[in-house]
Amino acid sequence: VQLQASGGGLVQAGGSLRLSCAASGGTFSNYHMGWFRQAPGKERDFVAAIKRSSGSTLYEDSVKSRFTVSRDNAKNTVYLQMNSLKPEDTAVYYCAASRVVSGANFSKRYNYNFWGQGTQVTVSS
Repeated sequence: VQLQASGGGLVQAGGSLRLSCAASGGTFSNYHMGWFRQAPGKERDFVAAIKRSSGSTLYEDSVKSRFTVSRDNAKNTVYLQMNSLKPEDTAVYYCAASRVVSGANFSKRYNYNFWGQGTQVTVSS
């Protein structure tokens, strides 16, 4: 499956952005979907995930209550709504798709089979 992330940009602290990730070339509803981010000089870290069937979600602690992950299987798209953005949220954001069993740890990069190209999010103070 191919993934195309979009929606990044420059925003002031306290602002909002919505990232989108469009999937093609596969049956989107068969994949768990995740968002990761990578700041300059740092590892690519988990942000959020949403399971394929139940739609249950998982968040990294620092984004809980500020970010919301959702999916629209009819549009083959996963979203990341980001509110109350902080300068430390600045990073390249990547979407990823996973075919592993539902009991896997979706915060781990190795459980994802396909990755998008990333979209830059910059939050100014």
